[in-house]
Amino acid sequence: MGHTPTFQKKYQEVISDNLKKEFNYKSVMQVPRLEKIVINQGIGEAVADKKLIDFAVKEITSITGQQAMITRSKKDISNFKLRKDVPIGVKVTLRNDKMYEFLERLIVVALPRVRDFQGIKYKFDGQGNYTLGIDEQIIFPEIVLDKVNKILGLQISFTTTAKTDEEGYALLREFGLPFKNNKKN
Repeated sequence: MGHTPTFQKKYQEVISDNLKKEFNYKSVMQVPRLEKIVINQGIGEAVADKKLIDFAVKEITSITGQQAMITRSKKDISNFKLRKDVPIGVKVTLRNDKMYEFLERLIVVALPRVRDFQGIKYKFDGQGNYTLGIDEQIIFPEIVLDKVNKILGLQISFTTTAKTDEEGYALLREFGLPFKNNKKN
């Protein structure tokens, strides 16, 4: 058998047992799992400058280790000078090994590089899924500062099998996502 990511081992050996005890699950199949992580970067300025999309694809691909996909506008919006089917962002969906490896790099390397970092806010969607907004893509070590064309933010969405926000929070907390101490902040 091949290499198993550290966070996947951690989930199998420690986290699932902790969550089973915490929520009194009868079966290991009831324990929430991380299904996928979606990294999305919207680039509104790409309407005027098409090269921004190419730079974003290269950056997101190097951050995630998986080829980024270009997202396109669905309809015309005259206020934003936007036409239908124009490239306006990039996204990547990570699953399995790449998902766990990205999660580890995010928690261990990237988030500690954020200046004046106080922890992340407790904002779940009601079904145990969480989206984290990052202001600058340069917190990832894969990004070479000299080659950055424009500092852009990105959204990282964690999709879990949790039924409630409380279960989703417990799962991500066990992985080590640094939530602020007071949950409702």
